[in-house]
Amino acid sequence: MLTIDAQVHVYERDHPGRPWTGVLAGPPEVTGDAMVAAMDAVGVDGALLVSAWTMYRYDASYAISVHAAHPGRFALIKPVDPTDPAVAETVADWAAMNGTVAIRIMMGEGVSNDPDDPGINRVLDAAARHGLPVNLLCWGRLEQVAALAAKNPGTQLIIDHLGLQQPFAPPVPAAAFAELPKLLELAAFENVAVKITGACTLSHEPFPYNDLWDPLGRIFDAFGFNRCMWGTDWTRAVNLLTYEQGVQPFRLTDRLSNGDRADLMGGTLQRIYNWSPQGS
Repeated sequence: MLTIDAQVHVYERDHPGRPWTGVLAGPPEVTGDAMVAAMDAVGVDGALLVSAWTMYRYDASYAISVHAAHPGRFALIKPVDPTDPAVAETVADWAAMNGTVAIRIMMGEGVSNDPDDPGINRVLDAAARHGLPVNLLCWGRLEQVAALAAKNPGTQLIIDHLGLQQPFAPPVPAAAFAELPKLLELAAFENVAVKITGACTLSHEPFPYNDLWDPLGRIFDAFGFNRCMWGTDWTRAVNLLTYEQGVQPFRLTDRLSNGDRADLMGGTLQRIYNWSPQGS
């Protein structure tokens, strides 16, 4: 079974040549070499490498360099700024680059919560024209996503991290799945898929996190495995579990058939992002 992680991050140590904007939960650095070693240790064939917003904002240069150093192991996703009047040109330039498969909008402070916002809709239109899915970090914004999905039916939208607020360190929120009904409502839109990334950080039980399967099962039932993609959100999850612990529960559980597991852990991603690790 081909295994592809739907979201990982890498970064080098803070230095004047590529200074950090902020600090992400995790080690002082997680280089491309370290990420590949972690993947190799547990048999992960490839990953979507999402340029680290916390450190680098809209500068994807480090992720690009890692992609070049490890050809075939990573595809690239870049955050874009919907408040930038030239964002459509940024999307076009990104689409033309080798190894790029999607863009991302960080729907947080400074980004409008109006579904009619011209900047956000400009991004979604440009992405559709260039055949790029749009990843949305949209904690607390799921109603807005529903309106955007309705307004942009030709744009593939992908909800990051189940659309649910996830912790960077213990404790896990008591009502970690409180917003789940709002996510499930998005299944009505055929252009919306969901990344089951970082799910293990929402468990109140030790590895292998058996309390996750009932809420995850509701997502699988609503969206189908043809719109769900597993991933770890490494390294954001590092203070709650190991990389291996983010992988193995999905391999070990008897709640997934072999076919569903193959779709969830790589097959659906290959189709939606039109990418496979080199040699797979």
